[in-house]
Amino acid sequence: MKLSIITINLNNAEGLRKTIVSVVSQTFTDYEFIVIDGGSTDGSVEVIKQYADRISYWVSEPDRGVFHAMNKGIMQAKGDYCQFLNSGDWLIEPNGLQYVFEQNPVEDIVYCDEQTENGPRIYADKLTYFIFFMESITHQAAFIKRVLFSTFGLYNEEHKIVSDWEFYLKTLFKAQCTYRHIPYFLVFFDDTGMSENPEFQKIHDAEREKVLKKEYPMMYDDYQELLMLKKEISIQNRSRLIQFVRQIQSSGFYQRIRRLSFRR
Repeated sequence: MKLSIITINLNNAEGLRKTIVSVVSQTFTDYEFIVIDGGSTDGSVEVIKQYADRISYWVSEPDRGVFHAMNKGIMQAKGDYCQFLNSGDWLIEPNGLQYVFEQNPVEDIVYCDEQTENGPRIYADKLTYFIFFMESITHQAAFIKRVLFSTFGLYNEEHKIVSDWEFYLKTLFKAQCTYRHIPYFLVFFDDTGMSENPEFQKIHDAEREKVLKKEYPMMYDDYQELLMLKKEISIQNRSRLIQFVRQIQSSGFYQRIRRLSFRR
């Protein structure tokens, strides 16, 4: 079997339905579909049962978090590659998987591009430490050879957010695993609320620092310097934007527009 699609869910029945429909509508058929539900009480189990004949394996029981649920899926997987398509994310086109595997991927990690509520996300062909300092490849857009989890271990369940990022550092940079970018918008990734959530960002940054301090101490100072630079640039851009808005507001053109709007 070429692919194991693993979907985890907790009380997101409508998002789960979107995900399932996008999977079972694929023209590509050389896959198994695994759904790991965390003991939902919102009707998610009923959605799963509706499509049970198209799902290879499913379970609904409490788990210890996102990465524990993903690991449970990996333990059931039999495909050459694993793809983690969380509930609420979906494959954009019915021939999406067909297109990807027509490219005959053989690399350890293969990744595509994605659409989000905040716009398209296009990844680089060449991966560098700098890229992974600033961001990561989401697991929705990636295909990871299942054997990597046997070789390098499952996702670290101590983390709430960055375990997939940590796995990429371990496999791509430490172990020099092969990778390939397929420039194609494969998935829609539901990222609403994450970047605006201060608690999410706080945990995210703390977990990243912990990983770098422990596993990559020589990179840690560079990481901190880049974060400071990013913050300074953000502040400068914000200041320039405020200055630009004030200039517009004080201009004669702006005043004329205001008078016209008041007349209406």
